[in-house]
Amino acid sequence: MEEMFYHENCSNAEIRNSLKYVRPGEGYQPTFSILEKCDVNGKDAHPVFSYLKDKLPYPDDDPISFMQNPKYLAWNPISRNDISWNFEKFLIGPEGEPFKRYSRKFNTIDIEPDIQRLLKLTKNESKHASDHCV
Repeated sequence: MEEMFYHENCSNAEIRNSLKYVRPGEGYQPTFSILEKCDVNGKDAHPVFSYLKDKLPYPDDDPISFMQNPKYLAWNPISRNDISWNFEKFLIGPEGEPFKRYSRKFNTIDIEPDIQRLLKLTKNESKHASDHCV
């Protein structure tokens, strides 16, 4: 489960205490759900990530790059559609369909236009469907 070169070395049970006492510390307690760590690549990849990678095989903004140094490939088998590093992002539509994949280099704030586009498409589809109701 340490595919991203041990960048999160806390166990699932330790993550909340790490947030509370270390980063950001000062008693911080998140008010949102924190999911457990899971494999995203290789034979033990979580089914959600296998599905996302199947539907969006590479980041839209960087379809060529994969991994600069092969020593960081800590999973098996290796596939081009694998998530190559921390902070790759997936934008998912309201019905759960994968919409777009972004590389680790893509600034999260720059996803906003795609979110707006997706919301507009969803609104138009909803309006179009209601136009056909009896």
